[in-house]
Amino acid sequence: MRYTNDYVEDIKIAYIGGGSRGWAWTFMTDLALEKQLSGTIRLYDIDKNAARANEIIGNSIKQRKEAVGKWDYVVADTVKDALSGADFVVISILPGTFDEMETDVHMPERLKIYQSVGDTAGPGGMIRALRTLPVFEDYARQIERYCPDAWVINYTNPMSLCVKAMYDAFPRIKAFGCCHEVFGTEKILAQIVAEKLGIDKIDRHEIEVNVMGINHFTWFDRASYKGIDIFPVYREYVAEHFEEGLDERDANWANACFACKHRVKMDLFNKFGLIAAAGDRHLAEFMPGDMYLKDPETVRSWGFDLTSVKWRKDDLKNRLERSGRLVRGEEQIELIPTGEEGILLIKALCGLMRIVSNVNIPNYALQIPNLPKDAVVETNALFGLDSIRPVYAGEMPENVKALVMPHIRNHERILEASKTGDIEQVVKSFMEDPVTLGAHATEKEIRSLVKDMIAATRPAMFY
Repeated sequence: MRYTNDYVEDIKIAYIGGGSRGWAWTFMTDLALEKQLSGTIRLYDIDKNAARANEIIGNSIKQRKEAVGKWDYVVADTVKDALSGADFVVISILPGTFDEMETDVHMPERLKIYQSVGDTAGPGGMIRALRTLPVFEDYARQIERYCPDAWVINYTNPMSLCVKAMYDAFPRIKAFGCCHEVFGTEKILAQIVAEKLGIDKIDRHEIEVNVMGINHFTWFDRASYKGIDIFPVYREYVAEHFEEGLDERDANWANACFACKHRVKMDLFNKFGLIAAAGDRHLAEFMPGDMYLKDPETVRSWGFDLTSVKWRKDDLKNRLERSGRLVRGEEQIELIPTGEEGILLIKALCGLMRIVSNVNIPNYALQIPNLPKDAVVETNALFGLDSIRPVYAGEMPENVKALVMPHIRNHERILEASKTGDIEQVVKSFMEDPVTLGAHATEKEIRSLVKDMIAATRPAMFY
């Protein structure tokens, strides 16, 4: 990297999963709109044709006059080529294919175990992790070899376990998980506060929150707007609107498949007193399965949907078609801010600004002092020149800690299983998983499910 006044050029970013038809385009958009940064993006993907397509798409963006950030996109033939001397590493990969994810999400339904996402918690999240963690351990070792001082930004799920695996393989790695679920809840609070106070619109950045939890099961124990405590406002809104829920007005957070009425969030607030800071589809998977995921009818009654893998496959087909149009110049990526903060975090780590944002890193600083030190937790942190300083979140209330700890224990077991191939660790994790427990399956049934899920996904596993 080279620094010139308020400008940093010749930044080298390795993008692992550089053929992405989602996060990569988001990343390209925000890079193009940031005038203080420029450099080279090395695109590495096991699907080299996908990386080549993004090379064309990225370089075409650079030619547009509204692209104030100038970046060169090049395909890297190997991980070594991508990583060597990199300043930043971005990882957004799909572990396996949607065929394996179909097993993750739908095979447990034979025991009436329903999952609304299937990529973080529950049987689906754990089996997905077994495919993913050996890959992340390998990336961590290669980062140690080729760019040990690089900052590593992970967007891949299961977020907490991916970050945990990297630190396990390379303890000095400078890695963190970046997730936008907290942003969505800030937007919801901004909408509610604006409505209750008679304000036209409030930007989510004006909502100050204290963040604590683990990825996709994150909580606010404090929230304010210009000195106003939001909790009484939110409590009143929940009392008035619990039955019908919240109508999201921002299309970016109301995708037809991912939209929810936030009634799960409201119910958790009534039960536990904290504001759950993720979408209902994620939150439901951390709670007992007979609460919100008992069956499809129960899911619909709470105002959200089960995301089928068929929908994901259809969406991928649409994105592949769009990729072709972008490559051929028949369509352009719209260059408007995406609302993500990854580029701002890079800018801060380069020393051009300071920013407080939510981040997934180990609890080494005891930012949540009553959770294990080696757990990967999500809290706020201050990003500045070559540093991430976790913000002290405080102790998690015991009633919420009791919900979080089974998942932290399962993170330990699944990481161990990924390294040793010990299937008993997977069985124990299923047995303690709240979604599985809610289905009231027998141990024999669970063992059979574990065996069949691993057999179905083994071709994409690495042990």
